Amino acid sequence: MTEKRGSSGRGQRDLKVRVKSAKGRRLSSTRWLERQLNDPYVKRAKAEGYRGRAAFKILELDDRFRFLVPGARVVDLGCAPGGWCQVAVKRVNALGEQSGKPVGRVLGIDLQEVEPMPGAEIHQLDFLEDGADDKVKGWLGGKADVVMSDMAAASSGHKQTDHLRIVALCEAAAQLAFDVLEEGGSFVAKVLAGGAEGELQKILKQRFEKVANVKPPASRSDSSEKFVVAMGFRG
Repeated sequence: MTEKRGSSGRGQRDLKVRVKSAKGRRLSSTRWLERQLNDPYVKRAKAEGYRGRAAFKILELDDRFRFLVPGARVVDLGCAPGGWCQVAVKRVNALGEQSGKPVGRVLGIDLQEVEPMPGAEIHQLDFLEDGADDKVKGWLGGKADVVMSDMAAASSGHKQTDHLRIVALCEAAAQLAFDVLEEGGSFVAKVLAGGAEGELQKILKQRFEKVANVKPPASRSDSSEKFVVAMGFRG
């Protein structure tokens, strides 16, 4: 709800939505709902047709580092609900909508079933299982140019435990990337700041020419998440 500029001369301002507590609803749930209703990225996602606000994280990362280029073959690990795939489909020209530019491919992988989307090939798969890398290369018909992951382990409520879990998940994603990436490829993944990611950073710096750690504007300021962007895979 917005108050627009009128004849009174008052400036435009946004009115914050307040959510009343309800019987049976936890205070944390009320706060989460209130935050969602007032989040500008949630509103933009709905307006622009993205499946979640996370789409803007990969948009902002790609605006800066330019790894999603027309013709690129992309693997999105833990792709549900599909916002990152939606961005990749447009930017790698998976639907061939950019006339005269090469057509890319987008492969989404997730443990759960994901609603299909034009331009992306979605597979239900545990990427940690034996032979997952061969399946990915088989589906792509070769190696990938980009492996990306916005995965996070289920929250335990204990900050350090959650940090260790997501770093382990990111390390596993990196190992798969080493198996499926073309030389010169890129790896983009979410981690949580907390100290245990040092070994991961060391490995990535050995395998890639450039490694950056970024917190895009769409990442909430009260979140400890950040993203590692590794480019120039050494093969």
